[in-house]
Amino acid sequence: MRPLHPLLLAALVGAAGLPGLRAQDSAAGRPAAVLVSGPREGDRAPDFSLAWASRDTAGAVPWFSLSSQRGNVVVLAFYPRDFTSGCTAQMKTFTEQYNDLFGEDVVVVGINADSLETHQRFAQSLGLPFRLLSDPKQEVSKKYGSADQNGYNRRTVYVIDRKGRVAYTNLRFGALDPKAYSSLKAAVSDARRN
Repeated sequence: MRPLHPLLLAALVGAAGLPGLRAQDSAAGRPAAVLVSGPREGDRAPDFSLAWASRDTAGAVPWFSLSSQRGNVVVLAFYPRDFTSGCTAQMKTFTEQYNDLFGEDVVVVGINADSLETHQRFAQSLGLPFRLLSDPKQEVSKKYGSADQNGYNRRTVYVIDRKGRVAYTNLRFGALDPKAYSSLKAAVSDARRN
């Protein structure tokens, strides 16, 4: 019997649900494929606390804590960097369509590794109606399968239901894809009903 090719083996193991496995490109010694996962739909959302900024303040206390939001629907939007074109487009869409996508009773937060000062400037520039959380060591981003190897986040979105369970995941949220926003809107609506 022939041994499985390392990439095929990694894909099979990844499909079986083992997060964080890396297939190595033997010629170059660097990862050829990185399989990641965060919590799945139905899982309890990993708790965390992070410092935050808004358009009005930076470093406010208390820190944002997911567990303190129990009873609310929460949207966690991991994104790479403030002031980049894709991230600006995503956050601008969130802002312009806030009431339609989320509504007043949904807690929305953006998360990346940028500083609180950068977050505040970004929030001010776009008039964001929600908080931006600073995760400089990407500890929370790693829990949610959103950290990449270069110190940035991948663009991922989670909807957490009122009971603290993951109701929706999009590990490849398309900042310029209208279908991504439609899917997110439907997921938020479903989480509000349950």
